Amino acid sequence: MKRLLMCFLFLLIGTPAEAQEPDTQPIQLGSVTFSGNIRERYEVWDWFQPPAGGQTLYGYSGTVVRFGFSEKHEHYDWNIEFEAPILLGIPNGAVHAAPLGQYGLGGSYYAANDNSQNAAFIFPKQAFFRVKGEHSSLRMGRMEFTDGSEVTPKDPTLASLKADRIGQRLIGNFGFSDVQRSLDGLQYAYSNGPWTFTALSAIPTRGVFQVDGWGWVKTPVTYVALTRQTDIGKSHAEWRIFGIYYNDDRPVVKTDNRPAAVKATDLGGINIGTYGGHFILAAPTSAGTFDFLGWGALQNGSWGELTQRSGAGALEGGWQPNFAAPVHPWLRAGYYYSSGDGNPNDNTHGTFFAILPTPRVYARFPFFNSMNNTDLFGEVMLRPTKRLTIRSDVHGLWLSNKDDLWYSGGGAFQPWTFGFNGRPSNGSTSLATLYDISGDYKLKHGVSFGLYFGYAVGGDVIKKIYPTNSNGALGYSELNYRF
Repeated sequence: MKRLLMCFLFLLIGTPAEAQEPDTQPIQLGSVTFSGNIRERYEVWDWFQPPAGGQTLYGYSGTVVRFGFSEKHEHYDWNIEFEAPILLGIPNGAVHAAPLGQYGLGGSYYAANDNSQNAAFIFPKQAFFRVKGEHSSLRMGRMEFTDGSEVTPKDPTLASLKADRIGQRLIGNFGFSDVQRSLDGLQYAYSNGPWTFTALSAIPTRGVFQVDGWGWVKTPVTYVALTRQTDIGKSHAEWRIFGIYYNDDRPVVKTDNRPAAVKATDLGGINIGTYGGHFILAAPTSAGTFDFLGWGALQNGSWGELTQRSGAGALEGGWQPNFAAPVHPWLRAGYYYSSGDGNPNDNTHGTFFAILPTPRVYARFPFFNSMNNTDLFGEVMLRPTKRLTIRSDVHGLWLSNKDDLWYSGGGAFQPWTFGFNGRPSNGSTSLATLYDISGDYKLKHGVSFGLYFGYAVGGDVIKKIYPTNSNGALGYSELNYRF
């Protein structure tokens, strides 16, 4: 509890005062726009404690500097952007052999950067050229892309749901990390009235935890989607259907629940098709605005020598009541389920594969991800001003299948690393109960400030691996400056 209090007190330092001035405007150099972003975050991790000890309590600084030039015209635009991640004070004792693994993201940064406690680099984050027609566009080069976010609805409730609960589930830029991810390839978009068609074929870049983001990870992905905005009476809605093909022929050992000796001999490729969709609805009533969200996906293909058969789905609902208007409350609850593998000795891989997601959007304390996961949650959001958002969640977390692993990670990020980690369940399904709270405040002149604190009470899965202290915590303070 003393260590937990230290984390909490650290985050309370420096809460900003309210400001009302408008955000800064981009810098114009003739028809060219110069813009950028500087993000400084200090994270404090209090990882679950094993009997062997290790560096489970630590803090480190992550700074992301992004700057670039862009130009927009009627029939074309272009963007060249650079990124310089700077990591300071990475822990050197937060990486251990299985099943203990990496003690949070500090261990991930250390392992991915040649066991360095300080690391920095500079690389092109985006470099694309886009041709635009009346209804269509073609973007070529290095770009950021997140699945489900191709269209921004005009309705603010739907726009918020897409940003927080739809986008980046399967393809994301891993924006929470201090290096992030881009894609090199082609994106075609066609939009006509309420209809939007999107097609993408690309190869992800290195990055995420490795500060060198120049090269590729040869795991090409192809994505197609059809999205439609619609009205149902006074309600606003959107649906999307999508398909994703993912290929990984790298000769690396896969993370799954088979015995180590069996996995080591199966270096065959991963070829998975994912097919799914979402539906979101915002319904204004005299009692407030109600919302509904449904998302689901099925997978087939091959997982090395195994046949892939898996699926996942989410159902959520929310209410923005008319009472307590000064704080604009938003109450939400939901359920997520993704399949796990029930038999490590058969010819089928039944674990839902998350592809290239941004896990932290859905796991705010990212000691877990969306694979072999069951998540029942409730959420309260307060918005007392347009500049301030306070959010608190409670998540009950279980492994969907006791014969599968406790997974973490967000996909391939360097050629020699698979990208997902797995720890044994030891025959249990109870993972943790997660309590968290965050506050985000927009100041003047493009400055924003954020605080986050999450506390996880470990269940039987965690207790059997980390019996000394099966509770963990993550806190951070974050300062952003956009210009």
